[in-house]
Amino acid sequence: MFWDIVIIAACVLAALAFLLVVTRSSAAKARKESNDFTGAVIAVIGTTYAVILAFMLSGVWNMLQQAQANAEQEANSLVNIWRITADIEPSVGQQVRMLCKTYAQDVITKEWPSMATGQAVPGESSDIIDQLWKLAGQSQAHSGGDSIPSYQFMEELRMLTEFRRIRLMHSREELPGILRTVLIAGGIITVAACCFFGVSNFRFHVLQVMVLSFLISLVLVAIADLDRPYQGNDVVQPTGFIMALQTFQRSQE
Repeated sequence: MFWDIVIIAACVLAALAFLLVVTRSSAAKARKESNDFTGAVIAVIGTTYAVILAFMLSGVWNMLQQAQANAEQEANSLVNIWRITADIEPSVGQQVRMLCKTYAQDVITKEWPSMATGQAVPGESSDIIDQLWKLAGQSQAHSGGDSIPSYQFMEELRMLTEFRRIRLMHSREELPGILRTVLIAGGIITVAACCFFGVSNFRFHVLQVMVLSFLISLVLVAIADLDRPYQGNDVVQPTGFIMALQTFQRSQE
């Protein structure tokens, strides 16, 4: 949050500095003569850039929501596997429950911190999933291919594996460099174009440039934060896995 404030303040100050340079190099009266042309150009630039900002902000917000929903679904599949163990072969079920509990703990204490720092995720949870698949095969072989609990076990495990893969993909995804360039360059061009307006009241012009640069930089910072569902300020929390551990503990009491 501190660096976001610094970035926004720096953008506003840079815009005001550019406005001061323009004002000193060209009088407002001289620039006022071309206000009609400047206004037409800014209208096109501003409209185009506003559409780009709206789509980008909507896209990263949707991605954050999808990452949160995916994490909740992964935790839900883990809880479903735990509950299914009551209907499968007892020795297999006991091992599965131990692995489910260890998986939730590893995700919270190891994987989430690694994703928050952008580091590689430890491989312990992947090993647990491999062990769960082996136990699912043993359960199916023990109970027969027509066993409904064994089938449900395999299906929930399949979804758990898929949701985990998507979570790891979300932790690595970010806007392509070309789109970042478009956003930054578009913001600079939009603010710079507004500085070329000929306004008689300099204080009013300063206020206009401040508001515009503040708004654009605020949206850009928001896009940058939301673009990283596990590394920004507004990140996905392991709430589902914390609740899963609480469910495991209650069922053992």
